[in-house]
Amino acid sequence: MRRAVTLRLNAALATLAVAAATGVVLSMPQEASAATGATGYATQNGGTTGGAGGQTVRATTGTAIHQALCGRASSSTPIVIQVEGTINHGNTAKVSGDSCSTAAGVIELKEISNVTIVGVGGGAVFDQLGIHIRDSSNIIIQNVTVRNVKKSGSPTSNGGDAIGMESGVRNVWVDHTTLEASGGESEGFDGLFDMKDNTQYVTLSYSVLRNSGRGGLIGSSESDRSNGYVTFHHNKYENIDSRAPLLRGGIAHIYNNHYVSLNESGINSRAGAKAKVDNNYFEDSKDVLGTFYTDQAGSWQVSGNIFDNVTWSEREGDNNPAGPNPTSNTTVGIPYSYDLDAADCVPSVVSQTAGANKGLKVSDGSCTPQSPDPTTPPTTPAPTDPGPTDPGPTTPPTGTNLSLGAGADGTSKASGTSYGNVRDGNASTYWSPAGATGSVSVKWGSATTVAKAVIREAAGSEGGIRSWRIINHDTGSVLASGSTAGVAGFAATSLKKITLEITASSGSPRVAEFETYAG
Repeated sequence: MRRAVTLRLNAALATLAVAAATGVVLSMPQEASAATGATGYATQNGGTTGGAGGQTVRATTGTAIHQALCGRASSSTPIVIQVEGTINHGNTAKVSGDSCSTAAGVIELKEISNVTIVGVGGGAVFDQLGIHIRDSSNIIIQNVTVRNVKKSGSPTSNGGDAIGMESGVRNVWVDHTTLEASGGESEGFDGLFDMKDNTQYVTLSYSVLRNSGRGGLIGSSESDRSNGYVTFHHNKYENIDSRAPLLRGGIAHIYNNHYVSLNESGINSRAGAKAKVDNNYFEDSKDVLGTFYTDQAGSWQVSGNIFDNVTWSEREGDNNPAGPNPTSNTTVGIPYSYDLDAADCVPSVVSQTAGANKGLKVSDGSCTPQSPDPTTPPTTPAPTDPGPTDPGPTTPPTGTNLSLGAGADGTSKASGTSYGNVRDGNASTYWSPAGATGSVSVKWGSATTVAKAVIREAAGSEGGIRSWRIINHDTGSVLASGSTAGVAGFAATSLKKITLEITASSGSPRVAEFETYAG
């Protein structure tokens, strides 16, 4: 039975002037307002710093937010947008410019990078207005409330998602936010925190998600498995029917969250997804972990969780709860360090830290909330994986090409090409992504040690690849990156799946072989 939901709820930057009509205030450049550095998977892939080091702008309307984005020198010029007041349909118009692509009735972060949006002063409320992130990277959203975003009825915004990400999004940190609705799909609402179509390296931390039919998802369908490397920690999910979250493919790290009143199901790992579920507190809920509503199973690694008044349904058909005594059925490697609170103190710590307007308090793993030091400049921890450096010429590998006979998959493929063509030993066949970018993976049934890889382009297409990364798909860590095809060496790594991601190319790249070697 669905539980009743209780809540009803262009000025140029160089002018350094107040644009009173649009609610934007400009100031001299300064550091980002995010008081603490990114955590979780947002620290990987080069890290997430948002607009750190850029100009700081104060905005009191949605139009002013768009003007700040459109007034930058370029779409990647760092900027910190401090928001105060209520942002709604009445004050959010489309603004045009060379450094932006905005729309009315939604905060549009499209085809841009290096942006921080942070609530300040009396707080920032996005009322019936969603935040849409598309084809963008290095984004921070902090200390804001997003409420009652609808996909049907009036007014509508962002497909009904409070925060939605899609289409090649990378490195987003959402922190100390309150995301809430007033019901489920029948009342016009959709997800609170959705990621789809190749969205990776995301962290949701110290946030409250409540009073919604759907908490959020990773992957829009069983075939949308290009998403992942997402961390959820120190969040409170309250009065949520399902999707807390829903995982389709990819890897998620879920720790130190407090779940209260999950009415139908909770963490739904399916379609090959892997979830590491550590030291969470589940309370007054049903079927908080498992594979639900599909016969395509996912998996989980569990430790240290507390199940307080949790009920479990019977396993049958496409309903496969992990309980009543959840045990691990996979292992998940985490490439970053993190502070893990004991599960029994999670309700107390989360109640004091999670959500907007909580003073950006965090936990250091000692079960005691810590206030940020206002005298300390904001920092972002150095990423643990290597930055985008070209490995340069390396010695050709010797020994057996481990890719021969292995499995293969990817994010997209052009007509007439196949993922398997990169591991068949035949240089006359090849794989191409559906566009200029995409990824292809080689995978094994058991852990395999790899220390070198060779990227071979098909004859006649040499030089088409302009930028690439090789990723340990098991953990999300970047093993190597570069700008031209050839040999890549890296520390010997035991893994089950290795991914070649093409991040820039000239025309349609063609990969004849993605070879892997032990040394």
